[in-house]
Amino acid sequence: MHAYLDTHVAVRLAHGELSAISQAAIDTIARMDLLISPMVLLELEYLFEIKRETRLSAEDIERKLEYELGVQVCSLSFTSIARKAAREKWTRDPFDRIIVAHARTNALSALISADRLILQNYPRAVW
Repeated sequence: MHAYLDTHVAVRLAHGELSAISQAAIDTIARMDLLISPMVLLELEYLFEIKRETRLSAEDIERKLEYELGVQVCSLSFTSIARKAAREKWTRDPFDRIIVAHARTNALSALISADRLILQNYPRAVW
């Protein structure tokens, strides 16, 4: 089974800030194969460029998470993801729409996130 990491969870893991992650999320991380949406990489780079939340580039975070936790970037078709994301009408945030669509498209996978809107609108969100 798979679980996707939201951007902010990826940042916390990469920076070793496990105390900022809930126990339920840590338990899910320990049990499942971990994925990130390519959209997470884009959001990570934006955050790095504006010097917000991370001191590591998206590439550095990707490498670190892959090495330490086996996290892989999801390779599902962007066309299928975009179609699903167009139905995520509960947010105007394109990052959240695509990230949730990845999890939803991949057999309704778990999505580890602290985002209140994601938790309210995606039934497999874990925090």
